[in-house]
Amino acid sequence: MLDINFIRDHKKEVKAGMLNKGETDIALVDRVLEVDENWRSLVTRVDNLRAESNVRAKKIGELMGQGKKEEAQKIIQATTQDKQKIKDLEEELAAIKKQREELLFRIPNMPHESVPVGASDEDNVVFAEWGEPDQAEWRKPHWELSDEHNWIDFERGAKVTGAGFPFYLGPIAKLQRALINFFIDEAERKGYRELQAPYFVNEDSARGTGQLPDKEDMMYVIPRDGFFIIPTAEVPVTNFHRDEIFNEKDLPVRYVAYTPCWRREAGSHGKDVRGLNRLHQFDKVELVKIVHPSTSFEELESLREYAESLLKKLKLPFRTLLMCTGDMGFTQSKKYDLEVWSPGQKRWLEVSSCSNFTDFQARRMQIRYKNGNGKIEMLHTLNGSGLALPRVVAALLEACQQEDGRVAVPEVLQSYMGREWL
Repeated sequence: MLDINFIRDHKKEVKAGMLNKGETDIALVDRVLEVDENWRSLVTRVDNLRAESNVRAKKIGELMGQGKKEEAQKIIQATTQDKQKIKDLEEELAAIKKQREELLFRIPNMPHESVPVGASDEDNVVFAEWGEPDQAEWRKPHWELSDEHNWIDFERGAKVTGAGFPFYLGPIAKLQRALINFFIDEAERKGYRELQAPYFVNEDSARGTGQLPDKEDMMYVIPRDGFFIIPTAEVPVTNFHRDEIFNEKDLPVRYVAYTPCWRREAGSHGKDVRGLNRLHQFDKVELVKIVHPSTSFEELESLREYAESLLKKLKLPFRTLLMCTGDMGFTQSKKYDLEVWSPGQKRWLEVSSCSNFTDFQARRMQIRYKNGNGKIEMLHTLNGSGLALPRVVAALLEACQQEDGRVAVPEVLQSYMGREWL
């Protein structure tokens, strides 16, 4: 969430940022400032009452020492009443503070000045391109290749669980495992520390990274235990350091984690969900950074470059999009999407998002650091897919297929697979 002091000092800019992100309820800003003013006024009243009560307490001692018990007793009664008033006001303070926090949770992060203003994906900017998209008409979409070779079973997945929960068989199961190991090994070579994370998180964790209150409809819930099934490893991995204070010398912190991910994908339909294009359960290797505020946008560029390097090593043509304000998301300050070319479908498929959240998540999670002057300040958090598997697998199957029906294994994966052909 945004710092209340920042909102107070930059009210117009915060409202403009909300509108640019497609959030039209800009009256939220006025409401949160009004509630904050009430809270601060009440804090002053409580502080004054405490000060008066302390003065009376000292007076009681003086009067008792002078033998003026009746006068002291009157002040004792007044002090008792003050304590009850303070208790009542503190309860009111807690309620107002909670109300302010709930309002703050509904205000999105501020877009960075370098982010293009736009309303939809049509306003995204092509930041970079690599490789030549294959336009050969003979290339089949991955679901046809899968049917021919019995590699991915969507029907039995639907029988066992439901649509969007496929089975991977034989060499495709091995390809998934090879990609996971390749992505993790590459990340470790770049200084990321591998972390195995829980697949379920509690409400505080979901709120900390911004899934709540914003993406409730996207997550699977286990009501009996109060758990949410993770939509991405970003959630448990970033919360790993919730309520912690770093020493400045220990920054930056970089993690890589493989997890399955679960997303309800409510409202998804049509041709975009065919095959592996959009699933409810999928595998992903995630990268998380916790960094000094002064370096976070440099860290975003290095995160993007690293994700791009994986696609280059797989020899998959891709393009990088700088997302506009309206297509960026609630929590991000700046975001890149990487899309690979699907030669069988003749379209681009998103395989990675690289985002800088600035201090938006860190403030929710209270992830801080002590600077050189001993002052405690918020850190910045980033995350990126490195990479998400389903569409990478789809693009590889389509790009590596031969006219005779065989599918080659990318050179960088052959040592993991122990074979040159699927």
